[in-house]
Amino acid sequence: MSENNRAQFRPDDHPNEHFLLTSIVGSYPKPKWLNRVSDLADDPDSKFTDEHLHEAHDDACRVIVDEHERTGLDTVSDGEMRRNEMVEFFADRIDGYEFNGPVKVWGHNYFDKPSVVDDVEYDESWLVDEFEFTHAAASKPVKVPITGPYTLASWSFNEAYDDDAELSYALADLVNEEIEALVAAGARYIQIDEPALATTPDDYAIVGECLDRIVAGVPDEVRIGLHVCYGDYSRIYPELLEYPIDEFDVELCNGDYEQIDVFTDPEFTTDLALGVVDVHTTEVESVEEIKENILEGFKVVPPERLTVSPDCGVKLLPRDVARQKIENMVTATREIEAELDAGEIDLGPEVSAD
Repeated sequence: MSENNRAQFRPDDHPNEHFLLTSIVGSYPKPKWLNRVSDLADDPDSKFTDEHLHEAHDDACRVIVDEHERTGLDTVSDGEMRRNEMVEFFADRIDGYEFNGPVKVWGHNYFDKPSVVDDVEYDESWLVDEFEFTHAAASKPVKVPITGPYTLASWSFNEAYDDDAELSYALADLVNEEIEALVAAGARYIQIDEPALATTPDDYAIVGECLDRIVAGVPDEVRIGLHVCYGDYSRIYPELLEYPIDEFDVELCNGDYEQIDVFTDPEFTTDLALGVVDVHTTEVESVEEIKENILEGFKVVPPERLTVSPDCGVKLLPRDVARQKIENMVTATREIEAELDAGEIDLGPEVSAD
């Protein structure tokens, strides 16, 4: 992947010489009225139509894009306003999948786990319309999160392929087709979400083969990130350095950065996207707390290779809490940049700016 595709996301009016890219992982709390609208659309006795739901999704996307931009983020998203669940959304759009009702996953929680009953095939685009609308609504670059093929396979019933690895590779080829369509539409920042890898790290080689297939033919100017939720990262490091990605996105804030040293030996050679606010608590971190968290990233990479983000998607937080966390995150990042410009931060001998 390219060493220079980060620069395209630097705003023309960026106030500091240093630039730490700020981004959001993906999901964002939906406006309460959107959930009510979805219920009305599912109610056969309601006069609310699919056209009304589509309009409501458009309105929600505009609201969230504007909210992201007002926080000062360098790259934005629509907060996945049109998506219901990270596997179900894609399975509903891939030929070969079917749904047979929810299954109990833990406690009293249920998941509409899909089944793969035939060869998976790519028909119509999954995300191009979503991206084009968001891109038109935004004045900043748009990040596109996609659930990765390994998670799509692992969190489904496989009734058609010999094993989940074979299914994962077939799905990876479809993800590659979707990325080609997104790139043709103008997308330049794409994140592959593989939360399943956190629970089955011994399958890192399967994920690596999937990524090789996913990025085949993707231009160097397209930034490819990989997000893996909290787990024992030592079980996939340093192997993940072989992945064909531009940045690796880690969830370390909620573990108080106990695993940060995992990424220091051997040398971390890709960009690091570091979670600096905890998405599992409603307590809003102060700017000073977040600045200390950002400094943890400099133990691994120099400033020009650090992306600053929340730990994970923030959709389960109250919306005002999510917004304040991100506002503080951006403020902290800009203050760190200014302190770097002034020579007030000692990066140490191991990590220094180029």
